Formats: sequence, C-alpha cells, structure tokens
Amino acid sequence: MHSLNRLIITGTIAFSALAAVGTGVVQARTPAPETAEVYIISPADGDTVSSPVTVKFGLKGMGVAPAGVNKPNTGHHHLIIDAEVPALDAPIPASDNYKHFGGGQTETIIELAPGKHTLQLIMGDLMHIPHDPPVMSRKITITVK
Repeated sequence: MHSLNRLIITGTIAFSALAAVGTGVVQARTPAPETAEVYIISPADGDTVSSPVTVKFGLKGMGVAPAGVNKPNTGHHHLIIDAEVPALDAPIPASDNYKHFGGGQTETIIELAPGKHTLQLIMGDLMHIPHDPPVMSRKITITVK
C-alpha cells in the first residue's frame, strides 16, 4: 500500500505541475545550495565506449531524494542525451532525450547508436523543476563505436 500511496502522490504532484505550466502559472523554484555540484563520474569527456553505456552520476553539496519527496537541499537526477538544457521554470520533459531518475537512482545503463553523443546532468526538485540556481553538470561528448 505504501508504494501505491507514493505513486498516487507523485502522479498528483506531476499532474499539478504540468497543469500549472499549461495555464501559464509560474512555479516557484526550489532553492539549491550555492555550493551544490552535479557531475558525470563516468564515462569521461572524450571517451570511446561500447553500447550499452553505463553512466554514473556524482553529486556534492546536496542530497538525493525521490520525486515527490519534499526535503530541503535534495533533488533527483535527470540525464540529458543529445539535447539542450530545458526551460528552467518548468518540469523537465520526459523523453528519449530527457531521462528521469525519480526513484533516486545514481547510475543508469543506456543504449546509444554508434557515433558522437552528448550527455549532461541536471537536478530536479520534487516536481522535476530545476533548482534555483540550477544544479547541472558540464556537457560531455562521448563516441560510441
């Protein structure tokens, strides 16, 4: 029952955030510590790798909490693949280019086609909205052989 309650709460929060965005209501962004830093542990910028690719996330100066959990100085990871940073005042989209890790995961395995790809992390708050100031990594480029 606990998992069902969390799913309902998370779904309600996500729906509320999306509804507010659709009506033009600006969401208040969750504050982040000025010293917070998110980064990609591996792969490293410039690496040549094979698919599937294991991506490990690093975070300093704040904690990880699942989506829907309102705890100060926490958030959860979002991986941006071959795309630009999304709008900072709205929930981060969910697609093949914007992967959500709302369960608090700190690594993932992704399938990528051969060629060059960019990866970047951005933290989102309990409603998937980037913090203020945004906590995002530098963009890295990898090559999949």
